Amino acid sequence: MARWEPGARERLVIAAVDLFTEQGYDATTVAQIAERAGVTKSTFFRHFPDKRELLVAGQETLSRLLTDGITEAPDDATPLEAVAAGLERASSAMGPMNRELAPRLKAAVAASVELQERDALKTVSLAAAMTTALVARGLSDPAAALASELGVLAFKRGFAEWSEGDRDGKDELTGYVLAALDELRTVSASLG
Repeated sequence: MARWEPGARERLVIAAVDLFTEQGYDATTVAQIAERAGVTKSTFFRHFPDKRELLVAGQETLSRLLTDGITEAPDDATPLEAVAAGLERASSAMGPMNRELAPRLKAAVAASVELQERDALKTVSLAAAMTTALVARGLSDPAAALASELGVLAFKRGFAEWSEGDRDGKDELTGYVLAALDELRTVSASLG
């Protein structure tokens, strides 16, 4: 097995998603994931503390991109405009691999309570990161939390629609996420 090949992290994620889909999360071992990815078990553990963490591999990067976009939004941006800037920054980092893996990842999460719990924690973490960035802009905690929750919901809805769309299409995730945020903004205004 190769030791320090480039792309090991991505290969590990793809191998894990494929194995989780084929045989289930509980039946998949770290050794199987490493073998499928063409790396050693020690290489696996250099990248991930356990197999559960494979499914949230980009969470730290996603949180950073969301908060960077919010932080760098114009000073006069409304809270949802700042959230839109964060969503745009994060969405632009998602590419064809994310789109290709999404349906298999969704199936793997749906089949495992443990992965559903980890996915829920990811959602909470993303909302908390955005809330912190909005509070730093001077927004009150309740308003920041609400704007962040709308942002997370928009991201999830936009990502789901994008990932279920035409795989050969060149459309970007950003358009889907921003459209979902606009829809949520309209709906929430109608709740009066």
